[in-house]
Amino acid sequence: MIAAGFDVHVMRGRQFAFRSRDIRGLISAVRDLRALIRREQPDVVHTNLFAADIAGRLAAAGTPAATLTSLVGNTYAPERLDDPNVSAGNLRACRLVDKWTGRAVNDHFHAISQAVKESAQAALKIPDDHITVIHRGRDGERLGRASAERRAVARLALGIAPDAEVVINIAKQEHRKGLATLLDAVALLAPRRQHLVMIHAGLAGHATNELQQQIDNDGLRDRVHMLGYRSDVPELLAAADVFVFPSLYEGLGGSVIEALALSLPIVASDTPALQEMLEPGRNALLVPSLRAAELAEAITQLLDEPARRQAFAARSREIFAERFTVERSAARMLDLYERVVEDHRSKRRGRSTTS
Repeated sequence: MIAAGFDVHVMRGRQFAFRSRDIRGLISAVRDLRALIRREQPDVVHTNLFAADIAGRLAAAGTPAATLTSLVGNTYAPERLDDPNVSAGNLRACRLVDKWTGRAVNDHFHAISQAVKESAQAALKIPDDHITVIHRGRDGERLGRASAERRAVARLALGIAPDAEVVINIAKQEHRKGLATLLDAVALLAPRRQHLVMIHAGLAGHATNELQQQIDNDGLRDRVHMLGYRSDVPELLAAADVFVFPSLYEGLGGSVIEALALSLPIVASDTPALQEMLEPGRNALLVPSLRAAELAEAITQLLDEPARRQAFAARSREIFAERFTVERSAARMLDLYERVVEDHRSKRRGRSTTS
């Protein structure tokens, strides 16, 4: 961003570390953001994720800046309470604050999927005309294309045999990503698929210790490569045969977009956001969440049918080009910015006329 000539201001300290009861952190964030808004005089304040949403809305209130919130996940979905790391009390408190500030001082909402839009409308009672769905995108040129040569080079770098059957997952190691179910599926497949290998890349999270214990207990250390955070995800994807994404719930699935771009056939959970992204029977097989045996069967189908796998791969790249390029997403976001700013200015003109 800086290299491209944009001004970037990093809010340091505890401004964005506050929790639902950290009033001092909230006051600090609002004060500093409000000073920045008054100094820079932006047309729109665009926020993303709960802490920034609340601070940004309150800081922009009463200023000429329009406010736009991006909704990127099913934050208040009932299934979130199945995660042992989520507190029901904290979630209720966050929802109340989010709902009030969203209705009182936020101009518009952007949802990254129809599934996220519907979830937010149910939880926050957002009017339909106050929320716009625009899918995220990825830079196809940066990701590149799949090829036999790229696959061979990527496997060599990873120490994976050319004839290995490689399934890959990219996700943070959290309960909601369904990685325990994927490991169960690999354990079911391992005895009958001598060359099966699983690659996982992603940040450590609350589920990391349990996942490592599961790998040890199931004797999967030679089959499962837990690589942690990687900056070369496109190369990892290029090495794979099948992308597997068993999330319990998703806002959209950024790594799924990257798998589409790298022409991978996909096995994924049959959840609303993934139904929206993928085409069952054309580029993906969808299975119910938490069903390891059905996940293993879907993986088996694609590994056993090269022609079908190739057809799925080709359709994945087409879906990416049609719906998930960064150019398409950016153009639609620019249109949304212009509309939100104009609506905000019209409302301000109307209020000044009647006062």
